[in-house]
Amino acid sequence: MAEDSPDLFGTLKRVFGYESFRPLQESIITDSLAGRDVFALLPTGGGKSLCYQLSALIRGGLTVVVSPLIALMKDQVDALQSAGVAATFLNSSLSADESRARLRALHNHEFDLLYVAPERLMLPGFLQDLQNWHVALFAIDEAHCISEWGHDFRPEYRQLANLREQFPKVPFMALTATATERVKNDIVKQLHMHDPAIAVASFNRANLSYRISGKQKAYDQVLNHVHSQRGESGIVYCQARKTAESVARKLSLDGVAAAPYHAGMSAEDRSKNQEAFLRDEVHVICATVAFGMGINKPNVRYVIHYDLPKNIESYYQETGRAGRDGLPSDCLLLFSSGDRVKYARFIDEKTDPNEREIAHTQLEQIVHYAEDANCRRRHLLDYFGETYPDDNCGACDNCLNPRETFNGTVSAQKFLSCVYRIKERSGFSVGIGHVVEVLSGAETEKIRRWGHDKLSTYGIGKEHSRKEWQSIGRELVRLGYLLQDSGKFSTLNISSEGYTFLKSRESLELTRPVAAPEVRAQRAGEIECDDSLYDRLAKLRKQLADERGVPPYIVFSDVSLRQMARYYPQSAEEFSRISGVGEKKLKEFGEAFMESIEEHLETYPKHQFQDVAPIEPTGSKRTDTVEETLKMFQSGMDLEEIAAERKLKAGTIATHIATGFEAGQDLDINRVIEPKAQNEMAMAFKKTGFASLGATFRALGERYDYDQLKIYRAYLQKQG
Repeated sequence: MAEDSPDLFGTLKRVFGYESFRPLQESIITDSLAGRDVFALLPTGGGKSLCYQLSALIRGGLTVVVSPLIALMKDQVDALQSAGVAATFLNSSLSADESRARLRALHNHEFDLLYVAPERLMLPGFLQDLQNWHVALFAIDEAHCISEWGHDFRPEYRQLANLREQFPKVPFMALTATATERVKNDIVKQLHMHDPAIAVASFNRANLSYRISGKQKAYDQVLNHVHSQRGESGIVYCQARKTAESVARKLSLDGVAAAPYHAGMSAEDRSKNQEAFLRDEVHVICATVAFGMGINKPNVRYVIHYDLPKNIESYYQETGRAGRDGLPSDCLLLFSSGDRVKYARFIDEKTDPNEREIAHTQLEQIVHYAEDANCRRRHLLDYFGETYPDDNCGACDNCLNPRETFNGTVSAQKFLSCVYRIKERSGFSVGIGHVVEVLSGAETEKIRRWGHDKLSTYGIGKEHSRKEWQSIGRELVRLGYLLQDSGKFSTLNISSEGYTFLKSRESLELTRPVAAPEVRAQRAGEIECDDSLYDRLAKLRKQLADERGVPPYIVFSDVSLRQMARYYPQSAEEFSRISGVGEKKLKEFGEAFMESIEEHLETYPKHQFQDVAPIEPTGSKRTDTVEETLKMFQSGMDLEEIAAERKLKAGTIATHIATGFEAGQDLDINRVIEPKAQNEMAMAFKKTGFASLGATFRALGERYDYDQLKIYRAYLQKQG
């Protein structure tokens, strides 16, 4: 059952098949193993689930995972069981007999992880059972649901506040992908977390490309993009149920395996379409925002927004469902200023003035994002309070193909002057639409009633269309020359910067509006591979998945298949170096995939790829690459020299040295760690034990790095 070894890296490779951790995962796990409460904010695809799954295997006892999503529970349990982990779930989808069988197994301590919904968890009888099941950790997934300030507040989550009274000594781990500072603080407060370790990762999804295209013949744009993706999985988000149905129907008629998903469908039909998508039987889901939360499909290669999202948080969350496996993926938003007008009307129908004001503010923020001529990635990260260090991300439309600019000095002067003259004459401010009508010389009842046809700026803007003037006005808001009220009528006023510009007569470059057709971003970071072998392996994966009644990615991810089709592994050792291949998957699937690779090579030659080198293994086994490091170390080279020579990370070299000590290799520890430091580390490990490097790291006042501690731990353990 529980894992006895405290070796994080060995367990990571042996069970999950990964060579290294994603950012912050190791520190989150070590803090949790040290008995601390942990708050973890990791972006979608950042590996939240591994944080409690791996710690569950190392610490022993039962880890209880609180999740609001039935589909996600089953998905994660299927994946864990395929890796040989004893995991289960309890929810309303089970029959009475199935529930009783799982409860018996829990009473017999046969599971390491239990997934359960919050409403079931807090039942008195269930809480009593938990007292007898040796609970070692409560992991609260989608933790933002406990906060009224969160974007998906669920009242049943508030009951979790009582858990601390029932289990005062059990550590908590709260995990979310979307939480502002206010929501984070509320989560910590609601769960009564004690001095929690806080881990906040970057919001940057480096493998995603962001593109905005002018919306013109939207369905044709979607169809062209889908055809360009060669049968890859994608999501098309639509604002209306009717649109989702229509786009799915048209794609099906055009030969694309597509299906709709929205709240107006029966639960049975939604479940059927979702399952078909997860199993790669449907390639495209056309959905409203009802689809996506908790969908753990890692190989979604693109997300298309057919309509404007309601706010930047929703856009970030929805685009985040692409590329969860780390492979390059596309995010395309079809933008029309008409969508802005349509949504503004919907917002105006809200009766609560506070809700209306917030919604208008959020709408203008997403419109500004869509129309911004600067780096999309920088804009997104700025919104979440994070600074992107570069001016050009190399993976958005504005960075790859900067939009055309023009000398907009006169146009800006006309627009600002018109705003000034309107307020001067009438004594009140108006919205962008009315300013554009005055500039265009429109003959409306309002213009005549307010006497705006008598203004000097009336009709002076015939050189631009109304759509172009709308774009100019919004850019002046983004540039800070105009201030826009967030209320119902979104009125405009000139800012101090705007007055300065009018007086200075300085020149101003403005940007042409977003236009169609879109420009396809390059896919930096794609794993180049033998495409015909990849297709062959993908068919084998689908066959094996169908036999087991699970989605294909439960067998192997796209990353794993691409590495197989690049490195052509033909032995158990080579196959074990593929990302995602742990001991159980090597035993269960290795022979079938290696046989398929061998059959392929009987007909086709190997493709030659640049810089193909062995995939670095980590863990307890000494392999060729570890031996190479140890030889270099014994020849007199230090760790930094070896890392530079082998073009590997210092942490990887440290792991190789630790592996050497574990294997009893005759290595000089004094060349790595000074004797004084060894004495301090020995005392710290005696106090904290070997399970948590994080605890030892803190006990030593953070004076020594994790690589040094990892090596000395291996040395001490071998000394007995």
